Amino acid sequence: MHELATCSSLEADAANVPQGAFRTSTDSNQVDIIEHTFACAEAVEELPMIDQLTRPVLGRLATLEADVADIAAAPVHLLSVAERREALLRLTRLCDQIAAARLRVMAAGDDVAAVDGHHGIASWLAARTRADRARLARETRLAQTLDRRWPLLGAGFADGAVNLDQAHVLVAALDALPGDLPADTVELAETHLVAQAARFGPTDLKRLGRRVLDVVAPQIGEDHERRALEVEEARARQAATLFTRRVGDGTTVVNIRLADTLADRLLTCLNAFTSPRQATGQPGEKVPHYRKLGSAFGALIETLDPHRLPLHGGDATTVIVTIDHQALLTGLGAADVGATGRISASEARRLACTANLIPAVLGTASEVLDLGRTARLFTRAQRKALAVRDRTCRAEGCTIPAPWCEARHRDSWSRAGPTDLANGVLYCSWHHHRAHDPGYTRTTMPNGDTRFHRRE
Repeated sequence: MHELATCSSLEADAANVPQGAFRTSTDSNQVDIIEHTFACAEAVEELPMIDQLTRPVLGRLATLEADVADIAAAPVHLLSVAERREALLRLTRLCDQIAAARLRVMAAGDDVAAVDGHHGIASWLAARTRADRARLARETRLAQTLDRRWPLLGAGFADGAVNLDQAHVLVAALDALPGDLPADTVELAETHLVAQAARFGPTDLKRLGRRVLDVVAPQIGEDHERRALEVEEARARQAATLFTRRVGDGTTVVNIRLADTLADRLLTCLNAFTSPRQATGQPGEKVPHYRKLGSAFGALIETLDPHRLPLHGGDATTVIVTIDHQALLTGLGAADVGATGRISASEARRLACTANLIPAVLGTASEVLDLGRTARLFTRAQRKALAVRDRTCRAEGCTIPAPWCEARHRDSWSRAGPTDLANGVLYCSWHHHRAHDPGYTRTTMPNGDTRFHRRE
């Protein structure tokens, strides 16, 4: 409005100049006025054109908001299956197109943030919309990259041919291309990946993006992939972390970041403990897979061979549990586990079957009655013999195969039960816990199986 007012004033001033001044005056001030007047007139002609381009945006947004409100209030449950299917697809495409339009505005939004004293549009928008600032920052970087570097991808995003998730993946793939590639090769790569977005989702596009040079420039693709993988593997090794946090309820939260290859190996090991699909909770309880994996992780730790671990303080990693003699015999009471805390006596008796755990048994005056040795554990040869004999978990009706089971004394080692085949039995992790659970009784069947029964 200020520019319009200024131009109007100059037009009025020019109107007051005598007619002859435009033809005969050589006065420099009048020449300046004439030139400025013509420039202002051109600006006045351009302003309505700019207004025609920009003013409909807000008007169309108002119409769009009203239409969306109508759709949200519509009785969608009355739509047929085919209509709901079509509505979902069209709404999803529309959301992606709106996201593309929003990112275009964000790419040009630095001055919007500056007016209110924010250092970036992501910060400004997070404060106004209460949205996640980190997500908005990622989207801002995406918007600026599309605007400055990848016009074809940006056009596909705006047209709805590429969705937001795909755009993130494709930009990452294109940005990772070597900086010394010819411009025509880069353009071919962008064109190819945008075309693949019509067929593949983000996960597949990430894989295709890594190999795009194999398609558009095979002569350099293999070497680029090798270098990219070496960099990725080095970063993965450097990023490996493990954090633990005691919750205070007997559990610890473990947060691990590993290379994908190591994570795959870990999951393969854990899946060996969770398959076949054997219940790991109470009978009839449906246990979520994440809980099965948690139990499997514990079983994996307990079955590690301590003799194959690096020496720690001159010996393979060993845990010493201090327990009262009476508690060891009855399974009632508690035991100390080094400086880490206390466990129940029944848990200590269970761990004594499989872990490299040394029980320090105390008498009534806390004198050490016995410092046990790990010779109480079944040897590898005995484990193999038990596997041949038992073949599966010996709990009645359990079919967990022997390689996934743990060896246990029928007559507990704490009660002087011998470590031999006659006194040995294989239990899966679930039934091994039940064998040490005072809430269950055990009965040995004529065929050697064990029947568990909950105490009333």
